[in-house]
Amino acid sequence: MGNPPASPCQKLAASFRDPGGRLFSLGGRIFRLVGRACADDLNAFLASKTAERSFPSGRIVGTRTLTEDETRKLLETAEVKQLYDETRGEIILEHDRVSFPNFPYEWPPEMLHAAGALTLDLAASLLPEGLGLKDATPYNVLFQGPEPVFIDILSFEKRKAGDPVWLPYAQFSRTFLLPLLVSKYFGLSLDQLLTTRRDGLEPEEIYRAAGFFQKLLPPFLGLVTLPTWLAAGKGSDDASIYQQKSLDNPEKAKFILESMFRRLRRQLEKVAPVRRKSTWSDYEETSSHYSSKDFEAKNSFVKESLAQFSLRTVLDVGCNTGHFSALAARQGASVVAVDQDPVVVGEVWRRARKEKLDILPLVGNFSRPTPATGWRNQECPSFLDRARGAFEGVVMLAVLHHILVNERVPLEEVLELAAEMTTKILVIEFVAPDDRMFKRIVRGREHLFTDLNKERFEAVCQHRFQIVRSQRLAETSRWLYLLRKNS
Repeated sequence: MGNPPASPCQKLAASFRDPGGRLFSLGGRIFRLVGRACADDLNAFLASKTAERSFPSGRIVGTRTLTEDETRKLLETAEVKQLYDETRGEIILEHDRVSFPNFPYEWPPEMLHAAGALTLDLAASLLPEGLGLKDATPYNVLFQGPEPVFIDILSFEKRKAGDPVWLPYAQFSRTFLLPLLVSKYFGLSLDQLLTTRRDGLEPEEIYRAAGFFQKLLPPFLGLVTLPTWLAAGKGSDDASIYQQKSLDNPEKAKFILESMFRRLRRQLEKVAPVRRKSTWSDYEETSSHYSSKDFEAKNSFVKESLAQFSLRTVLDVGCNTGHFSALAARQGASVVAVDQDPVVVGEVWRRARKEKLDILPLVGNFSRPTPATGWRNQECPSFLDRARGAFEGVVMLAVLHHILVNERVPLEEVLELAAEMTTKILVIEFVAPDDRMFKRIVRGREHLFTDLNKERFEAVCQHRFQIVRSQRLAETSRWLYLLRKNS
């Protein structure tokens, strides 16, 4: 391990709620301090068959325990030693980095469903080993590309053999099942449901919104109506539900829990998202803005531009169903694909998972990006804080004119933000005001864009970029540009 890195120790706010330990970064690496109170639970988990299977498969974030010598050298850093003492440290772990942190309110429903399935799979697989999960929240999961990865190592604990209760049951319902239910049946996106609601939804809220007959039919009956009726029959100060229970027969307790996990799996499948259509879901297949010849020219331009710079990381803004995200991933890039339509982002996720492409699909509006959330707005950084300087290339195809017209963001501002996010290149499509789609969305506001033309676009680009090459799509009023960021 060598000498302690010179860079400062940075406490990561994402773990400040955890009484058992703290995350921190040092020299670009991620470490976790584990307090004495959690050491036995952690060691029991690390010795389990579930851990043995899950680490190599990537279902749990890659983790190793530092040796005594490594720990001693790390504690020579004053900030680490102070944090270690504050947490009554016993063990230091090092975790693999997740390339781009992401949060449940940025996922399409398909990804929340996959995170829920992973959570249940781990809880059920731990049961025969005398272990369990102490909480069940989607914030314990990040996505590495299209795959969910469980990241909270301190969620694992030894369980009492006769205990027939899984305490996170209600939390799993609030944060997984009920948001998926509302998304599926009421059409609300997860950002509308979860951005300011870390602990999810209550059954009573959905009960008030559901129709009379809807309340009496599955899955509403089991997930919403019965819990609401049962809660009404108990006083708010009823402490019996929190009292620890124990059976004399451990096998009976295990049987009860196994049955409960099977029931939760069935409920999770009932609220699984189904494929939908949206305004943009058929855009690539039905778009009349490009002839087949022009689309092939566009495809070649983007492919050659990405290959020219051998990009390792790419941000695809306005990715739609992910054609160009997949193109970049097949050329070896790790791609973050962003679109404001959850339906198309769900399709990107399905495609990436099926084809095993390194694409992380996120729901987000480039003009109104995800804000910082959580305690003091520090637990979950904003999208822009995570994205600035994080990508070697940014791709913005058929999206600039929507930002200019629908959001009224000045051209200079759009290119300034793109320059903040890329370290090397920007591949962008310029759509002139006489383009058919531009005319369709401008809706009588043509006078606002009389000075928008190819010459002005190129002049603004050159404030932050060098024009490497450009190409007109022959049968349109659209130009493709490969721009290199000024050093």
